[in-house]
Amino acid sequence: MPQPPIRLLTFDLDDTLWPCAPVIQAAEEALHRWLRIHAPRLAEAHDVASLRRRRRQLMEEEPRIAHDLGLVRHRSLSALLDDFGYSVQLADAAMECFLDHRNRVEPYADVLPVLRALSERYQLVSVTNGNSNVEVTALRGLFRHSITAAEAGAAKPDPAVFIRALELTGCRPAKTLHLGDDPWLDVEAARALGIAAVWVNRHARDWPDALPPPVLAVANLREFADWLDRA
Repeated sequence: MPQPPIRLLTFDLDDTLWPCAPVIQAAEEALHRWLRIHAPRLAEAHDVASLRRRRRQLMEEEPRIAHDLGLVRHRSLSALLDDFGYSVQLADAAMECFLDHRNRVEPYADVLPVLRALSERYQLVSVTNGNSNVEVTALRGLFRHSITAAEAGAAKPDPAVFIRALELTGCRPAKTLHLGDDPWLDVEAARALGIAAVWVNRHARDWPDALPPPVLAVANLREFADWLDRA
C-alpha cells in the first residue's frame, strides 16, 4: 500500500457506487412526462433523445459551463420553454422533478456495508462529475464531504475536485487513495496529482494499453476492503 498510511479515501459515484445509466434514463423519462403535462407543445416537439442533443449543443457552445450539468440542463430547458411560449420559471420545477428521480439510486450490494466499515477508520469523500446528492440517498451520512464538478468549478480529469477534497480534509496526496470506474477520469486524473488510485472494474473491462496499470483493480468494494486489511 502507498506510504505513508492512508487517511483519506475518495470515491467516484456514478458506475462506481451505483449504476448510472438506468437512473439517468428513468429521470429523463420522468422529466418528459412532467413536460407533457406542463409544457405539452415542447414535449410534443422534443423527445428524451432530442433534449439530450440540445444539451450537448449548449455544452459545445458554452464550454465554460459544461462542467455544471445541472446548470446546462436548466439553461437548455429555459431556452426551450421560452421558444415554445412558456414561462422560463417552469424550468425550476422541471429541475426539481428531474433531480428527485436522479437521486433515486440503488447502490451496488457491496457498497453500503463496506463504506460503513471504512467510515470508522478513514475520512471518506465523494468526488463526482455528476449532480447527484449523496445525502438524499442510502449513503447519507457516510461521507465527510461530497464534492461535485459544479462546486469545484471543473470536471475530472481536471484536478479541481481532488484538490478540494485535500483542502477540506487537510490531507496530502500521499495519504490519499481514490477509487473510481473510469481509467482516465478517475485513475489517471488522480495519479496526475500524486494520488494513488484503485480501478473499480465491475464489468470485466480491459485496461487501456495507453495507461500504466493502477495500484489495484477490483471487481467490487469487498475486494478492496480485503486488500486494505491485508495491507
